[in-house]
Amino acid sequence: MTSTWADAVVAASVIALEPLADPTRAPAMQAYMKDVAPFLGVGTPARRAALKAAWRDLPQTTSDELGDAAAALMTLRWRELHYAASDLVARFVRCADATFIERYLPTLITTTPWWDTVDSIGSAGVSPLFKRYGALDTIWRWNASGDRWLVRSSIQHQRGWKRDTDIGLVLSLCAPHAADREFFVAKAIGWALRDLARLDPTAVRAFLGEHPALSGVARREARRGLGD
Repeated sequence: MTSTWADAVVAASVIALEPLADPTRAPAMQAYMKDVAPFLGVGTPARRAALKAAWRDLPQTTSDELGDAAAALMTLRWRELHYAASDLVARFVRCADATFIERYLPTLITTTPWWDTVDSIGSAGVSPLFKRYGALDTIWRWNASGDRWLVRSSIQHQRGWKRDTDIGLVLSLCAPHAADREFFVAKAIGWALRDLARLDPTAVRAFLGEHPALSGVARREARRGLGD
């Protein structure tokens, strides 16, 4: 059951975005995302500006209210409202407590999933919350889940941490999937290795040598980071 705060957020988001629909843009946006969901045809700058105005007077909230609102947005028809879930989490992430990780992040990642929402939830919620709370047991459970989106999110959970990155942990999360040809997992490994190459090129070169079956997609991204 959603809270009054969550209901108000969802209603305000719909009211803000639906009038901006552009049927001439929507088909191309939907096709680009492989028809995972229908689009209104609202671009990112317009979406963010409209939501910022709609949410301007919202008070701070609880972790569960935030999670309920984001989860409710993810169930709606239009893809831009799924993006609004990420925008909302990013705006109120300071309100999310440690329980948000288990109670809401898996749902947000796996509801109508494609790389666009999975990665935006990663930036808005996964990366900051795992940095704040740790929860390594959850990361390893995602990594072993067999769900490509949870695996991808586990590998990318430290994106943006820069010098705070635990290089050994990220490499350990990549290792079980090194030979995986599933594109979105392989790409996540490649991006992780590319980022790590800027921090510890020796460790990345060693990983490449230790995993000769690493997919070409991942290896190419790693090489870019190494400048090879």
